[in-house]
Amino acid sequence: MNYLLPSIRLWLITLLVCVVGYAALLFGFAQTVTPFRANGSIIEVGGRTVGSELVAQKFTAARYFWPRPSAVDYDGMGAGGSNLSPTSEDLAARAAETVARYGATAGNPVPADLVAASGGGLDPHISLAGALYQVDRVAMARNMDSASVRDLVRETAFSPGWIFAPEPIVNVLQLNLALDRRGE
Repeated sequence: MNYLLPSIRLWLITLLVCVVGYAALLFGFAQTVTPFRANGSIIEVGGRTVGSELVAQKFTAARYFWPRPSAVDYDGMGAGGSNLSPTSEDLAARAAETVARYGATAGNPVPADLVAASGGGLDPHISLAGALYQVDRVAMARNMDSASVRDLVRETAFSPGWIFAPEPIVNVLQLNLALDRRGE
């Protein structure tokens, strides 16, 4: 009984410092240094929220660029992979369906990132090659010149890690919004 009150005090101090204080410190730092990211990178168009820069969305219309497949159907509340084995018949069937959806052939194979889901199922980016692979379909659906769509893809591409990750990627939502802004 002699140790109960000091133990409770120590627990309370530890809780306040390590949980409340640390969380408040991180929240304040994030709001000061990167408020857009700290608040979810929410993108608004015309006063209406259209999505987050950090979470993939399901685009299925031919006039839009499609993101990577998602094992969680793009549900931000349930991020996760499929946990299917590379030898799984279900995984092979899903991949075959995705490849057929893109109209890939042996002479025109689809980039791997358009067929394989990301680990969390919510990756908002595709490779530059994945975006360029979709240019003709999007241009045809929008009655646009393929060259202008290709130029837009290249304009929105960026290297996320500079020299450490130089492979360009494209944010699918940002690219689709840029297409919509063109009004075509």
